Amino acid sequence: MEHHHPNPKRKVEWIKYIVTFLVTAGLFVSAFYVSRVIAEKRVAEIRSIQDSISLDLLSSETQFSLLNDSDCSQDGTSILAPELGQMGDRLSGMETDLGLDNPDVIQLKKYYSLLEIKDYMLAREYAKNCNVKPVTVIYFYKNDCDDCTKQGYALTALREKYPTLRVYSFDADLNLSAIATLQTITKVSGKVPTLVIGTHAYTGFQSIDDIEKIPEIKKLKDKMIKDEASAKAKSDSSEKTVSEETHQ
Repeated sequence: MEHHHPNPKRKVEWIKYIVTFLVTAGLFVSAFYVSRVIAEKRVAEIRSIQDSISLDLLSSETQFSLLNDSDCSQDGTSILAPELGQMGDRLSGMETDLGLDNPDVIQLKKYYSLLEIKDYMLAREYAKNCNVKPVTVIYFYKNDCDDCTKQGYALTALREKYPTLRVYSFDADLNLSAIATLQTITKVSGKVPTLVIGTHAYTGFQSIDDIEKIPEIKKLKDKMIKDEASAKAKSDSSEKTVSEETHQ
């Protein structure tokens, strides 16, 4: 009787398939685990920033309540919540990584929006008490809007160019009554993107040049140019004095 022995080559191929499958599965599981850990770390990081903002706002609100007037010797941007922009940027990253419908993202966006409104209210109270006029931009957007994406980039660039400019961004699709109330108060339509600067609403995409022509932003730009020229003149004068003393 003839015996058929297993083909060694075929056995080796099966072992290769099994090893390849196990390695691939291992890599997939590892990648999934790592991405999940990173996502959870980001959520925890944003919640930490959120807690810090809450304390800053509570501190400012308590200060106003106790003194009935804020310390006007301070810069208004320092007594309000400077981390708001940072939290907004990280939330944008979370939307990309975890998805727009992720429950953690939606919950954090709602809380962030409420913090923005509270900060806006405190900024107005500070302006009233200290007789100053901070420049603020209220920005309404939606996620499924190409012009809104471009508008967001333009506002980020402006915020970097003018550090004292306060930009408050609100997702018009977020189911939050406070945002709807803010839209009613600022008298904006449901169209996006919409910017509210001063007492005027500007609907549709506004380029950086367009925004810098708006009176409130133009004043900010002119002041920055004037301050830079003054600082340069002072620096040149100081260098001239040092040079003259050196040659004496």
